[in-house]
Amino acid sequence: MKTECEGCTRALPDDGEAFSCFHDCTFCADCAARTQNVCPNCAGELVRRPRRRISAERQKTATNREEVQIRNHSGLIWAVSFGAWTLVSLAAVATIYQLYRRVGSGTSLAVVAGMEFSQILAYAPLTPFVFTFALRFPLQRGNWKKRSLLHLAAGLVFTLAHISLRGVTPYGYWDPKYREWTSAIWDSHVHAFRAPWGVLKSMFLASVVDDVTGAYITIVLIAHALLYYRRYRERELRATQLEAQLAKVRLQALKSQLQPHFLFNTMHSISALMFTDVGAADRMMSGLSDLLRISLETAETQITSLSRELECVNCYLEIEKVRFEERMNIILEIAPEALDAQVPHLLLQPLVDNAVKHGISKLPAAGEIRITVKLNEDKLQLEVKDNGPGMRQTQTRRTNGLGLRNTRERLETLYGKNQSLEVVCPPQGGVTVRVCIPFQLQQDESPMGLLRTGD
Repeated sequence: MKTECEGCTRALPDDGEAFSCFHDCTFCADCAARTQNVCPNCAGELVRRPRRRISAERQKTATNREEVQIRNHSGLIWAVSFGAWTLVSLAAVATIYQLYRRVGSGTSLAVVAGMEFSQILAYAPLTPFVFTFALRFPLQRGNWKKRSLLHLAAGLVFTLAHISLRGVTPYGYWDPKYREWTSAIWDSHVHAFRAPWGVLKSMFLASVVDDVTGAYITIVLIAHALLYYRRYRERELRATQLEAQLAKVRLQALKSQLQPHFLFNTMHSISALMFTDVGAADRMMSGLSDLLRISLETAETQITSLSRELECVNCYLEIEKVRFEERMNIILEIAPEALDAQVPHLLLQPLVDNAVKHGISKLPAAGEIRITVKLNEDKLQLEVKDNGPGMRQTQTRRTNGLGLRNTRERLETLYGKNQSLEVVCPPQGGVTVRVCIPFQLQQDESPMGLLRTGD
């Protein structure tokens, strides 16, 4: 369960209620009412759902996981901190030294380098702590007032730590008495320790604005940018996973419509022979049992090899041959290099079923179904052609039937715009259905040679 509203980012109580859409976008009651119960991310309906209480053990586990992630990257954070501040120090040394040379100051490069490295490089050991603190206590819409005060206090502590580190260096403190850079804790002229409070007060007042606005806030902004980027990537990954799951559900639903569709057509053919040729009907029942076995074995299959798809189609055609006998001729023109190509399971069967039902069955004489598969550059082209009466009388049923409509939708879901399904009706009769999909070899080495949606 999410713990923050995606609208106002306020924390959601563990035992309270929230409004969620189908994609699990979660909003508080105020944000849901403001959007009229419509998710602003996906336009889905926001439904009131009770939020389960998150146990203390789960909260502790989540916190420990975040701490482990920070610890795993602690070395990188320290390296980046010292590397970045070193580059800034070098740039500052070059800039300030050139400025001194222009105004004719006699300040040497060594003194300039000591001043700038003392000032800037002292930020490096403090940056990882500020970075971690900012990730633990990020500014959000629901807590920005309290967190702003918290970060203001942390910025003052950051300034104290910075001037303390800088003060121990030989260039940490500008001594107005001797007009030179020296250590803030040791007076080399009298060989004695300085009074700490007066020096720290002077350094603090001189550095607090630059330290808070120039260093602390910069580190906090970088931490927030990385935090929000990580959340964006997680949300994007979750959305991608949801889209993939929805696509699988959609494909399985379309296929579940196709399977009973051609099984019912086959049973209708058997029923037509029961009172005219019992032997033929019995042979068709035997073929139907094989077809049902294949259907059960491939219940969750979406992608298969062309050879396996042809095996399924051949099983269906054997059943129809019993019915039509010599009235149906089958011609296969299959490119050998295409046999291992990936194709959607049950791609050819509804096309062949249409050719039989609306083509061959309408002819008084012998009919022909030609199945052609060939490679066209990086495309796999499949054709199912019959020499039936064409689409003059059956146009609506052939173009808007369940089999062809589901085939179009499955191709769009699987390949997007990188596919095509074309129905060609020559003037002399007959219908050709041409499908073009990307050519890919089947890589699955399972015994069935199938890719299952559940894998």
